[in-house]
Amino acid sequence: MKNVLKILAVFFLLGNFNFLMAQEEVVPNNQELFDDFLYRRSNQYRSASGIPAHNYFQNQADYVIEAELDDQTGILKGKITLSYTNNSPEELPFIWMYLEQNRFTEDSRGTLTTPVMGNRYKGDTDGGVKISDFSAKVKTVATDYYITDTRMKVTFNEPIPSKGGKATVSMNFEFKIPNSGMDRMGQLQTEKGTIYALAQWYPRVAVFDDVSGWNTEPYLGAGEFYCEYGNFDYKITVPYNHIVVASGELQNPKEVLTKTQIERLNQASKSDKTVMILPLDEVGKTQITRPKQSGKLTWHYKMQNTRDVAFASSVAFIWDAARINLPSGKTAMAQSVYPKESHGQNGWSRSTEYTKASIEFYSDWLFEYPYPTAINVACNVGGMEYPGVSFCRYSAQGEGLWGVTDHEFGHNWFPMIVGSNERKHAWMDEGFNTFINHYSTKNFNKGEYPSDEDKGRNRVGWMTWRNREAVHTFPDVAKSYNLAYVAYYKPATGMVLLREYILEPEIFDEAFKGYINTWAYKHPQPTDFFNYMENATGENLNWFWKSWFYTNGNIDLAIDTVEKKTNGTHITFLNNGEIPMPVIFEVTFEDGSKATKKLPVEIWQRGSQWTHLLKTDKTVIKVQIDPQGFLPDKNDRDNVWE
Repeated sequence: MKNVLKILAVFFLLGNFNFLMAQEEVVPNNQELFDDFLYRRSNQYRSASGIPAHNYFQNQADYVIEAELDDQTGILKGKITLSYTNNSPEELPFIWMYLEQNRFTEDSRGTLTTPVMGNRYKGDTDGGVKISDFSAKVKTVATDYYITDTRMKVTFNEPIPSKGGKATVSMNFEFKIPNSGMDRMGQLQTEKGTIYALAQWYPRVAVFDDVSGWNTEPYLGAGEFYCEYGNFDYKITVPYNHIVVASGELQNPKEVLTKTQIERLNQASKSDKTVMILPLDEVGKTQITRPKQSGKLTWHYKMQNTRDVAFASSVAFIWDAARINLPSGKTAMAQSVYPKESHGQNGWSRSTEYTKASIEFYSDWLFEYPYPTAINVACNVGGMEYPGVSFCRYSAQGEGLWGVTDHEFGHNWFPMIVGSNERKHAWMDEGFNTFINHYSTKNFNKGEYPSDEDKGRNRVGWMTWRNREAVHTFPDVAKSYNLAYVAYYKPATGMVLLREYILEPEIFDEAFKGYINTWAYKHPQPTDFFNYMENATGENLNWFWKSWFYTNGNIDLAIDTVEKKTNGTHITFLNNGEIPMPVIFEVTFEDGSKATKKLPVEIWQRGSQWTHLLKTDKTVIKVQIDPQGFLPDKNDRDNVWE
């Protein structure tokens, strides 16, 4: 009897199964959208949890530099001594260095790959670096080096030992300061004198890491920088009537500043309001603003644990400053230098106010600002960031000046503190920075200036354009017309979606701050970010990383039907796009009340249609997906049912 029952049960199950198969259309599941991608498993250097693993290493580069600016010829000369520590597990028979001033020659790769009609990164072509008195040693002296484009290979007679071995490289260098320096440095002629904005100004070592070995991508244009951390001790000699502002802390104020200027700086260090250090009516009056009346002065700066330094020098600077208040109780100094042409309350007279607000906001939200000063320099650069120093367009005013100031100082978190590879992964600094700029702007002065970075619908035009490129496209590969979206806007929109729509702000913030703390002064890769965020939030976000950062797909959610049933209301949603998303929707009832619901992204794992039971006795008169407009849904006409 038992065997008969078993046979009947099997026939019953098979019969029902065949019936179901006949009634249900067979469609594939969506597992490929949710699968792992890239190589995200743990190794000895990087953990699957998104933190540095037990054998993670980073080499160190310490610099001693002496440089002199000749304002008659526009030439910068200097001597550099690099002390290099090899913390890697392998011996290094050679190192690579960058000579980025070689970009400004007629036959550089950057010049030869610049479109004929030019672009933002078109630069002078009459420059280049001259190297002399070269010396390099591990234990014995070696002099074998060669230069190719913007790179320099230094080979030692004996390799640098692993796990702490040291080498020294020294040389003299000289170059003509470009007038047009690829919108990253240059010379600006003003009524009262030339402003020199100096960046990429010394030979510096490339990064040797566990991912690529030596990172030697040439300096072409859009791709920015990837630098080792270390300590800088540097001196800048300039004409006696110049003011020099630079990354780090001034070591000899009594030698280069007047007693009055030092007193004003002390006053500014205690003031939340901007204090004039060198007002307009004193610019050019050396008898009251300079400790010397002829010759040259040497400004001595130091900066610890930084990836780079930059400086600016001019006789034309107006100079002001104010205190920056940090969460720990420490303080720093916001400063601005700018010419007469930039002066005014709608212009650079508010620059220090903007700088202070930006630094304080990010310090409170993300990670405390680590540098003693934050200096905004008005020059002929549209906007460029260096540790503790920003170069911004001298003609910027109002909302534009706030925007560029906030953006460039936001870069102190990405990539100055979190040292990602800008030359490959621009979205990890430009995108993250554009994202945090949105919240800083909304916070500044109770919303004085608008920001719509949280309105994803504004991005639909580009995200549906046939010539668009994916976020992971390298900046030097991306088409010029796509770079802003690839590096800045699409990743920023994605980060807003992650914070506001996919996760929740509190959950996101805890994870994001943890990522910054974990990778501060280190070199994260995209997979480190992905792994850390997933482990910290407890969410599998493969579907988001893959579709948003590595494809050109689009979001297209829709409402198919809304039907009143005996047990409530059935709402059927469709995913017509390539990117799955949770479904946040607002329901309006006949009595005027409303309710907001959220369906998890997992509803799309098995297919592209999902029916939700809304348990209610009320009559539904309207359903709307994404009522706050976060999603760049390519067809939002089907997001509302009434």
